[in-house]
Amino acid sequence: MKLKWATVWSILKRMEREKPQKVERGMFLVATPQLTDPNFRQTVVLVCEHGSGGSLGLVINRRTDQHITEVLPQATGLHEKAGFVYVGGPVQKGSLLVLHRLGREVPESRTIFDGVCLGGELGFLEEEFTQDKGDGLVRVYMGYAGWAPGQLQFELANGSWLVRPAQMKMVFARNPLQVWPTILRAQGGAYALYATMPPDPSMN
Repeated sequence: MKLKWATVWSILKRMEREKPQKVERGMFLVATPQLTDPNFRQTVVLVCEHGSGGSLGLVINRRTDQHITEVLPQATGLHEKAGFVYVGGPVQKGSLLVLHRLGREVPESRTIFDGVCLGGELGFLEEEFTQDKGDGLVRVYMGYAGWAPGQLQFELANGSWLVRPAQMKMVFARNPLQVWPTILRAQGGAYALYATMPPDPSMN
């Protein structure tokens, strides 16, 4: 089975070399088999900022068993909508970041893509989600993923990531464990086999 994965990976690397990989805010970074760092293995990262100063993103498919009521008890307006907290990345895990889509402008927030925004005034968010009739979406993350200038480009050149447009249904998916394989299967071809790869290849 290890030989099979190696063969698939060589095919995928050839395919990716033929495609330009442009990173910008509102894109997904999808981990490839080459990426074995436990912080990022089989993750999908939403790029929230990318520029000459470096890059910042949130891992969207690693949910914890901690409810928002445990980590942000004072934010009662978010408790019902946010649910469990996610691990956004290995940087500053003591910090909490809020990703949301309300359909209206939120003071001090940063638009990432398609009305999905990062941050904003907590009091405003609480009030809006308390009054929300069902179409608002929110996720709370502990920490984030960060890259120094040039670091992400180096990882892309080494084949650690695929770059794909972000999808709101994936960012707010009910089952985060299915996000990574679903995106890979959608690529078709050899990626469909890659999507069945277990978290630990030695299990094959």
